[in-house]
Amino acid sequence: MRKRHDKLGIKQTIQKHWMDYVVKMMLAGFREKEIRMELDEFLATQKQSGGTGQRGKKTYGMAISILASWFAPDKDLIPFRDHALALIRNENPRNWLPYHWAVISASYPFWFNVAKQTGRLFSLQDQITQVQVFSRLKEQYGDRETVARNARYTVRSFVAWGVLKDSNAKGCYEQCKPTSVSEPNLTILLYEAALYADKEGKAALGLLKSNPAFFPFQLPVLTGDYISQQSNTIDVVRYGLDDELLKLKYL
Repeated sequence: MRKRHDKLGIKQTIQKHWMDYVVKMMLAGFREKEIRMELDEFLATQKQSGGTGQRGKKTYGMAISILASWFAPDKDLIPFRDHALALIRNENPRNWLPYHWAVISASYPFWFNVAKQTGRLFSLQDQITQVQVFSRLKEQYGDRETVARNARYTVRSFVAWGVLKDSNAKGCYEQCKPTSVSEPNLTILLYEAALYADKEGKAALGLLKSNPAFFPFQLPVLTGDYISQQSNTIDVVRYGLDDELLKLKYL
């Protein structure tokens, strides 16, 4: 699990409709080998910018590794992925973004951490810059060019997914209107993703509710009792007078 937390892995901009395509294949019953074959053909014509054109396998192959968050996750994430797939099955594809956010955050904690720093900055100001996001990530990952490069691709993915938008100034971004999430089970899925993105696999419920990594969403308020009743993978431990700790059961 710690290996997953130490890697960066976002080596190019990921388009949301690529994630949609993977989920549609999974819902249609495609197996991993079949999905990889389809993606080999599909991504060879899909540019990072969202347009179409020929690409080399070396570049689009890196995208397949990230899309595998859905169809070939780490072994310990398979039950989480299966639950996400069961929930998304009954959801309109127009509303799939939060499910993708949860699945990629669990598989690539770096994505979640970039989102967290982005959300923190938006809590302080209306516009943010790439440099501001990068400088905050250096405290966690060190001052490496690979960190800045992976963060840049992650931020550009946020733009591609419609949760950020470019401002008039280059390298400067504004937040798009948050998506309202009303489904409690989806909120629990996002909370579970946050726990998988944390090395310790635990977090106070109060901090989860206000986690800046969820800046693209407006989430409903859930009680610890409700979460413990609905989730098979999260333990809720009460401590102090009114504090509750959420932690993954199988860690």
